[in-house]
Amino acid sequence: MSSVSTPAVEGAITLDSKLSGVLGGRTSSAFEKAFGMRSIADLLSHYPRRYAKRGELTALANLPIDENVTIVAEVLRVQERPMRARRGSILEVKISDGEGILTLTFFNQAWRSRDLVPGVRGIFAGKVSDYRGALQLAHPDYELFEPDEVAGLAAGTAAAKNWAQTPIPIYPATGTVASWQVQKAVALALDALGPVDDPVPDAVATHRGLLAFRDALERIHRPEKDSHWQRARDALRFQEAFVLQAALLQQRAASRSTATTPRAAVPGGFLERFDAALPFTLTDDQATVGGEIARDLADTAPMNRLVQGEVGSGKTLVALRAMLAVADSGGQAALLAPTEVLAGQHLRSIVGVLGPELAARLMPTLLTGQLTTAERKKALLRTVSGQARIVVGTHALLGDAVTFFDLGLVVVDEQHRFGVDQREALRAKGGTPPHVLVLTATPIPRTVAMTVFGDLDVSTIAQLPAGRQGIESFVVPLADRPGWERRIWERAAEEISKGRQVFVVCPAITGKDVEDDGEEVEPEEGPTRPIASVETVAAQVRADPLFADARIGVLHGRLPSDVKDEVMRSFAAGALDLIVATTVIEVGVDVPNASAMVILDADRFGVSQLHQLRGRVGRGGVPGICLMVTGAEQETLARERVEAVAATLDGFELANIDLELRREGDVLGSRQSGGRSSLRLLRVASDGELISEARTAAQETLETDDGLAGHPALAAALARRLDESERAFLGKS
Repeated sequence: MSSVSTPAVEGAITLDSKLSGVLGGRTSSAFEKAFGMRSIADLLSHYPRRYAKRGELTALANLPIDENVTIVAEVLRVQERPMRARRGSILEVKISDGEGILTLTFFNQAWRSRDLVPGVRGIFAGKVSDYRGALQLAHPDYELFEPDEVAGLAAGTAAAKNWAQTPIPIYPATGTVASWQVQKAVALALDALGPVDDPVPDAVATHRGLLAFRDALERIHRPEKDSHWQRARDALRFQEAFVLQAALLQQRAASRSTATTPRAAVPGGFLERFDAALPFTLTDDQATVGGEIARDLADTAPMNRLVQGEVGSGKTLVALRAMLAVADSGGQAALLAPTEVLAGQHLRSIVGVLGPELAARLMPTLLTGQLTTAERKKALLRTVSGQARIVVGTHALLGDAVTFFDLGLVVVDEQHRFGVDQREALRAKGGTPPHVLVLTATPIPRTVAMTVFGDLDVSTIAQLPAGRQGIESFVVPLADRPGWERRIWERAAEEISKGRQVFVVCPAITGKDVEDDGEEVEPEEGPTRPIASVETVAAQVRADPLFADARIGVLHGRLPSDVKDEVMRSFAAGALDLIVATTVIEVGVDVPNASAMVILDADRFGVSQLHQLRGRVGRGGVPGICLMVTGAEQETLARERVEAVAATLDGFELANIDLELRREGDVLGSRQSGGRSSLRLLRVASDGELISEARTAAQETLETDDGLAGHPALAAALARRLDESERAFLGKS
């Protein structure tokens, strides 16, 4: 491939320079549209996803249909033929990796046969399609290895071998910007780029044996041998972890520098009276985490703590004790729940566990969008007057009309269900910054906790309360054992005959109308079967003689709020034997008598979601059973996912399995902040040790006498690395 060279202009541009100054307005606009790039730093951090060699060909056997690919291959033969239906010709070019064959198709472009001659090698890019059973690229882009590149290179010489083995960077590309166009743009930028300061301090880089930043950029984009890009990637991966951890630590320090009102329990107060009336002893984990929260609340720095714990481990109890400490100080606590069903469940649970006397004094109040006008006015008045020391609600709490008298604590249940701006809107309702407690029943691998929640203190409740009977999980593989389907319903009926209750979970409400409330997973290729829906399954169960005497209800997110609430109240009270539901029952629904969970089309759900669903049973004095029904074939990722969940009840082990199966994808990216994923080279699933070491190094750097001010290159990297949405995310999370 011909190289692009321009006279080096020492110091002419920096990483912060606009892309248009080097590439020109038209090209830079194409790059911004394709990749969101605006600066030289954006372009140079668009790293190659792999490296090819001129002397090696790319396997064609497993190219994905309907995806853009970039491949190295050799032209075998070229044929022009007239079109059948209209005037003009088709040029068909067969290319090969030595085994498979791919067809390049060009319409009315016969002149390309002058370049694409048998024996020529090059890089080809386009979208793979299947035409009559054969793979093809229609109108692909290509870049041929030019003859003058090999002129004078006798076969077998060292020079010829070096040329053939020089790595060719293959970049993430789009249908409008090909890999080699990125490569040429990068070459222009590198030739014009002046000296670059390294955000990693010299002492840290020397200790780890890292390449300097400028050298690493050069070698990852223009390596002469594999060891060049490998060393460069090591240096840039550490730098990425270092800058990210510095950002999180900086935000953590900033949030703690703002003074707030300390909230401490008082002798003889609400918390002490509540603890004295508890009919059980806190688990060791609950006591430990409760102590950590109490210390945070008593401080003048706002608490920012994440409490993660297994399903049923008692996180809500720990949060309630924090609310009571705040009430002792005269303040209010707001609990933000992701659904109305869960908000109502939380309120009933809080009122029940407080008992009549404390409930009357604290006046727990529900505020959701489905309240009547009169109910809403009463709830708003209780909130603004401070009568309601505990306010439980959904997104309705975020409205402008909701004003607190003295908001001292914000508890966010299942943080991943809320946008950053929504959480910030509630936090902003406090006169002084309220303390923030985030609860999640989705166990988080340590590396993800460090990378996503690095600005929060993390507490873990792993122990389950005494008396839990446990859950047995079984995969029902209908692809292998279609005859087992009847046994599912027989087993559910047996539980009901013992006076117990059953959940049946479907991924859809009607037909393919999937509940937009979770992490529903696309099924893998294979025989298509109708997706299990609440509507169909409920009708099937009601018509089944096994359930002739059973009381059956349905529950999904599109039912009116009062209907959903009534169904859950009835189920919790034992007035229903079986409910057919979507994932609306995934989090927080507590029915101690529910002993069986049937998850239909279990392969449609993610690992953590299956674990959450399973946690709805086995919560009382009766053992739980979970049947995960799947039509996925053996040795598919979908089947592997379901079997992984059935094999262990350890949510933390499952969290790591989940991370390995789907990778992290969105750390500080689209799921959390609404922007594109900000991880470039770092892989949370495999770089845990590196992230930990980078965090330690970043902490030591920021804790020096002059802090960030003494490291201008790091300060510049922080400003450059985090786009506006990510800075907002770090400021609000």
